[in-house]
Amino acid sequence: MSPTRQQNRRSTLRRWAPRGAALAVLGLAATGCASNELTRLGMPEPITEQAERVLALWQGSWVTAFAVGILVWGLFIWTILFHRKRSEQLPPQVRYNMPIEALYTVLPIVIISVLFFFTARDQAYLLDTEEPADVHVEVVAFQWAWQFNYMDDTKENGGEVLFSEVGIPNPDGTADRSTQPTLVLPEGAIVHFDLHSPDVIHSFWVPEFGFKMDVIPGRDNAFQVQMGEGTEGSYVGRCAELCGVDHTRMLFDLEVVPQDEYETWAAEQEQQNGDEAATEGTGVETDFGEGTGAEGTDAEGTGAGVTEENDE
Repeated sequence: MSPTRQQNRRSTLRRWAPRGAALAVLGLAATGCASNELTRLGMPEPITEQAERVLALWQGSWVTAFAVGILVWGLFIWTILFHRKRSEQLPPQVRYNMPIEALYTVLPIVIISVLFFFTARDQAYLLDTEEPADVHVEVVAFQWAWQFNYMDDTKENGGEVLFSEVGIPNPDGTADRSTQPTLVLPEGAIVHFDLHSPDVIHSFWVPEFGFKMDVIPGRDNAFQVQMGEGTEGSYVGRCAELCGVDHTRMLFDLEVVPQDEYETWAAEQEQQNGDEAATEGTGVETDFGEGTGAEGTDAEGTGAGVTEENDE
């Protein structure tokens, strides 16, 4: 290739590079720079501190992936543009290049090690349940609804149920918001969740929490969240584990309210259900007619239960 032709190609590349960069910036602006949806990369708006940590890990992973992708594709493009076949003459043959081989061996190990460190650190943070909680909720998942037992302490510490919110599966197999339970939580509070299932594996998931946790029969999992300030609103939770034919209708509502409003609501619920819970040994009985219900943790005397009646 003549020097003049090579110089013209480089001049063309220099001329189009700024235009390409400007076009990329315009595309980013057109996709909505007025909001942070683009920077969240598909994640919902977090409403807990734990979700903020998950979002940061998610964004960091994408930044790493973009960096590796740009490097690899840059090398591809550089090779295609500047190392094309120019003649029939065979280029100099090199058997190996130790610095480059060491680089592409060590660099992936470094990247994976860094990602592993941050993943292990954030996982430990998400599963930490040592902080004293302001609200304790036992989540009972059953086919195909939810039961939320508000407790005065964690299940591990022998907490007693104050009141319960129980969902009722619809006989026709459809989702009905009027029968879905509502989980009410206060802004800025530390909430402790104990997860229990009497039948099959379910998964407790609020997308705005940033992660989900399995609800496994015979194994009571637990986690905590620190609710964020300014997160008042309505959200939808669901089961994220295929748990049977009516898995899709296993939904619940989440209402995040100010602290004073939550205290008023909780006091009303406790007053309304306190006498009945004490009379029935902290149990709530509901007949679903189809033999479907949650047992809670009645055997230990620390949960609200739903009994089932089957026609023999």
